[in-house]
Amino acid sequence: MSAAGFPLAVRGLGAGYRNRKVIENLSLDTIAPGSFTALVGPNAAGKSTLLRALAGLVPASGSVRLGDTELMDLKLAERASHVAFMPQTLPQGAELTVLEGVIGALKASPLAEFDGGLAAARRRAVDVLDRLGIVDLALEGIGRLSGGQRQMASLAQAMVRAPKLLLLDEPTSALDLRHQLDVMTIIRELAAEGRIVVAVLHDLTLAAAHADHVVVLDHGRCAAQGTPDAAITPALLGQVYGVAARVERCSRGRLHIAVDGPAATAA
Repeated sequence: MSAAGFPLAVRGLGAGYRNRKVIENLSLDTIAPGSFTALVGPNAAGKSTLLRALAGLVPASGSVRLGDTELMDLKLAERASHVAFMPQTLPQGAELTVLEGVIGALKASPLAEFDGGLAAARRRAVDVLDRLGIVDLALEGIGRLSGGQRQMASLAQAMVRAPKLLLLDEPTSALDLRHQLDVMTIIRELAAEGRIVVAVLHDLTLAAAHADHVVVLDHGRCAAQGTPDAAITPALLGQVYGVAARVERCSRGRLHIAVDGPAATAA
């Protein structure tokens, strides 16, 4: 399931809900194909709204270009042939099995590269479940899964479509340490296949260890962006998160964020 690479350019993006503007005039550095970008920031910073705007799921204005394609000009069904979105969790009342949910996700967004029948869709779905290590859950009802299992099933539904742009909303929030590492490894593999992966993460150390590019949001604006080294700094953490923190490298050379306490306030 390789993907041709196209850069993502976000310019002057505005998005929100009804009469509440969450993001206004947001522009990002062009995101290269074959890369993983982490969206980080405090609660209510606009991370999920930005992800949903890129997916076409909330009212938005501005420009979102994937290669030569202006996604803002496409209907939702057309955009879904380029973009896949993983929500924070699947609906609680889902009656489908995990396998049926993945097949349904594939069938709901026909792809030019996939024109097989049900048997081919089943094989593709099983391959994705196997890659995620949850093929043993294929016949389990989605509604009976644990929170972490539901996240993995949701990731499978996004992955099966092999999109050029994969948007993940907190894909590790309900996972234990081992499964967080597994998901980060898979995200890196998906990016290496030529896709762009953009994920909301709350764990800054996880983002710093695995992302190529970090975007820090604060009140709907971009407070910092760049490599983890450039974007995640003690000054930034004090400004955006209100904490006194150290950004250090461990013995293996990876960035580690140590929070010492609330940021000092001027008298």
